Amino acid sequence: MLKILIPTLMLFPTIWLSSPKWLWTNMTVHSMIIASISFILIKWSLETGWTAANLYMATDPLSTPLLVLTCWLLPLMILASQHHIKTEPISRQRTFIALLASLQASLILAFSATEITMFYVMFETTLIPTLILITRWGNQAERLSAGTYFLFYTLAGSLPLLVALMMLHQTTGTLSMPIIQYIQPPMDPNSWGDKLWWAACLIAFLVKMPLYGIHLWLPKAHVEAPVAGSMVLAAVLLKLGGYGMMRVMVILSPMSKDLVYPFIMLALWGVFMTGAICLRQSDMKSLIAYSSVSHMGLVTCGILLQTPWGFTGALVLMVSHGLVSSALFCLSNTTYERTHSRTMVLARGLQIIFPLTALWWFIFNLANLALPPLPNLMGELMIVTALFNWSSRTLTMTGAGILITAAYSLYLYMMTQRGPLPQHITNLPPSHTREHLLMFLHLAPVILLMAKPEVMWGWWF
Repeated sequence: MLKILIPTLMLFPTIWLSSPKWLWTNMTVHSMIIASISFILIKWSLETGWTAANLYMATDPLSTPLLVLTCWLLPLMILASQHHIKTEPISRQRTFIALLASLQASLILAFSATEITMFYVMFETTLIPTLILITRWGNQAERLSAGTYFLFYTLAGSLPLLVALMMLHQTTGTLSMPIIQYIQPPMDPNSWGDKLWWAACLIAFLVKMPLYGIHLWLPKAHVEAPVAGSMVLAAVLLKLGGYGMMRVMVILSPMSKDLVYPFIMLALWGVFMTGAICLRQSDMKSLIAYSSVSHMGLVTCGILLQTPWGFTGALVLMVSHGLVSSALFCLSNTTYERTHSRTMVLARGLQIIFPLTALWWFIFNLANLALPPLPNLMGELMIVTALFNWSSRTLTMTGAGILITAAYSLYLYMMTQRGPLPQHITNLPPSHTREHLLMFLHLAPVILLMAKPEVMWGWWF
């Protein structure tokens, strides 16, 4: 565990001591080395469950894929941000990369924490660098309101969780994840207090996911954030919510049987509604952000069912969505850097001048709509099967949601790549090797996971 945490912490002196000429090269190479070392964790997990580095940090087959995803994303964020940050003064460039490194360090500590208290602290710590990224390096004037939405939605959901965890620690005497799953919290099952406690434990994670109805911060934050902010939000920060729910649901099991109904209904409705919202978006970043809400709705359903198929499908979909959604944000950023507009109508027919970029758009849109045999399909099929087994009526909503996902993914591709080329964008700079490498580094893990899915679902089967 320390093999990746200590090199990540050593990134900070590297950032501030590197010469300006080699700053971006050093950071890309060093973060890629950390990402390569993190692959050791995949084989490190034992069948017995937890593999501990020390008393406070440990991994198991649930946290390992998310940890590796976190490490893999830092070099990709640095590659994606290079073009538009390099024009700024060198001190701001160093600050920007330091924020990304601090985000990675706090995420590693969050996913490897054995104490729920430490997980909570790191869960909240990720807010600070993300907020600075959105408010300082965002594109539009609305970035301050987007940062405010992001901060207050998350904090308002987190405060009840803190109170609930303090109550739980008072009654059980421990908040250690390996131990607490064997302790039933002594709550009166017929009182209102236990229902409030159950809701308080979950609401912070449902806001982070986000559940439909409390999702308004996500499209605003995505649209206003720079590309690195959008990538880390889509790929890792949303997964913190799912990971936290999986950890907490084990403790809440006796009460969850009846209390999950409204949340599953909201999540299913969200899959359908946010898909329908995507069909009438004109802003490509907004469309990709709403598609994240739709996919996370399925993940929420899979976790709340508390079945092996639901949990496995949720984990598979979280990992694969993290890679595909991040790649789509990178593609929208490459279009924005050239056309200076995120409006799809103003950036049509780009396939004529960027044929290879159009191929990347096509591949990742197909991955987003869960084309077989990609891992997105594995996750969606397992969740839909688990939901159907729970109630056959859910098939209407999940079926409609999958159909609409296919429709808006193809709509996104057709609007940006096909059609006549407008006169005002005929003289655009060509795409760089760096951008194609970035796309390849998103696609390679998706293909490798397709070849060896046990990396993601080995625990449950």
